[in-house]
Amino acid sequence: MPARRTRALALAAALAAVLGTAAAAQAAPPPANPYLAAGGAGAMHGDSASSDTTPRVGPGTGGVATHRTALRSACPTVVAGSDGYPVAVCTGMFDRAPHVHLLDPATGASLTELTLAKSSILGGIYSYLDERDRLVVADGSGDLLRIAHVRTAGGGRQLKVVERTPLAGAVAAGDSVVGLAPDWRGRVWFATAHGVVGTVDTATKAVRTANLGEGVANSISTAPEGTAVATDHALYLLRAGADGTPRTTWRRAYDRGPARKPGQLSHGTGATPTFFGPRTGSEYLAITDNAAPQENLIVVSTKDDRTVCRIPVLDPNGSGTENSPIGAGDSVYVASTYGYPYPAVPDGAGPAVPATAPFNGGLTRVDVDRGGSGCAVRWDARIRSAAVPKLSVADGKIYTVERTGVLDPAKTGILDRYDFLAVDAETGRVASRRHLGTGFLFDTLQMAGNATPGGVWWQGTLTGVVRIAPK
Repeated sequence: MPARRTRALALAAALAAVLGTAAAAQAAPPPANPYLAAGGAGAMHGDSASSDTTPRVGPGTGGVATHRTALRSACPTVVAGSDGYPVAVCTGMFDRAPHVHLLDPATGASLTELTLAKSSILGGIYSYLDERDRLVVADGSGDLLRIAHVRTAGGGRQLKVVERTPLAGAVAAGDSVVGLAPDWRGRVWFATAHGVVGTVDTATKAVRTANLGEGVANSISTAPEGTAVATDHALYLLRAGADGTPRTTWRRAYDRGPARKPGQLSHGTGATPTFFGPRTGSEYLAITDNAAPQENLIVVSTKDDRTVCRIPVLDPNGSGTENSPIGAGDSVYVASTYGYPYPAVPDGAGPAVPATAPFNGGLTRVDVDRGGSGCAVRWDARIRSAAVPKLSVADGKIYTVERTGVLDPAKTGILDRYDFLAVDAETGRVASRRHLGTGFLFDTLQMAGNATPGGVWWQGTLTGVVRIAPK
């Protein structure tokens, strides 16, 4: 290749990278919820809009140092507030109870632990940190808790329940809270597995509920426009009435498909709804359906329930996701979990059809046109994402973990390889790959990571938490 053409291609590639990063940085951020911890890591999906973006830089594409903290628990939620201390909400491998760990920001070591009352398999997972860095979580006792991490007289750290609100009258026996999020008045919204949605007034402790009559298996999202809940049949936008009772603004049914797919935990959408948009950061809602064999990304206008687009994504021969889409500006990113070998599914999830499938993966970017009247696939990458991907709008990289089989990349087993990836959000190309480890100890089980200052990434695994930091 002539030197002049080589230089031109290199310049074009560099310009594309710069423009991609600039575009990510200029995208309207999700609305800043005043009742969520500052810093972009206050909830599993980063913010109350569930945008799966972070305003912080990630570990980048250079060398990293990794440290695995063994906690004998699966840790799907690692959140952090303004003080920089990560809080991990885990499910014990042996007792199946929620365990809360306060982690050392510098090492990842567990500084202290608090065990909560056992609930369902999803109990406690979708918790968040409030504006005072207190964990807000519902446990198996039927109470809504606020848990602070405080200094002891000896200079150590302690996790302490500082507030308790009974939900027993709202959550029936055999039901459990699945999702939690604060709204813009400070009320705590919740949704249960059996489809009850409710609000808790932080001042009066009054609890108000409504029954959607459909199951909920994912978290909920909030923005100034309202609260988004995805049931196993439909997407809802709700607002609170004068007394706090949830009221349906609109309901949008979707194709829930004939059955639960392999690599999903329920029959219906596997996605927590995502608020996003180029102007306010919340003028659109994104959800995936469960159409067979190929699922669709659905984008709806929050203002008037107008369908912006319904577009097939991922593998046409079999696709599905258990992950919330990334939403930033005009772009949505969807990762496939089809065929992912979850070791357990919630009670009542029903059989998967087919029972198993290869884990081929896939990551697709879809762009909404500037007029908000359609969408188009921008790129499709064959990435076997084993974690919830998250976009850093500060550096233009999507961070995730890839799982690769030993003999066949798509055939999973206990000796699989796990690599931490930085993916260029503009092109879909893998910008860097760093080996995390091999075997089930490093199984990231489609869990979400979060970023803290200094480019440090916290990733939950089947057996604990991995701290990934630039060298």
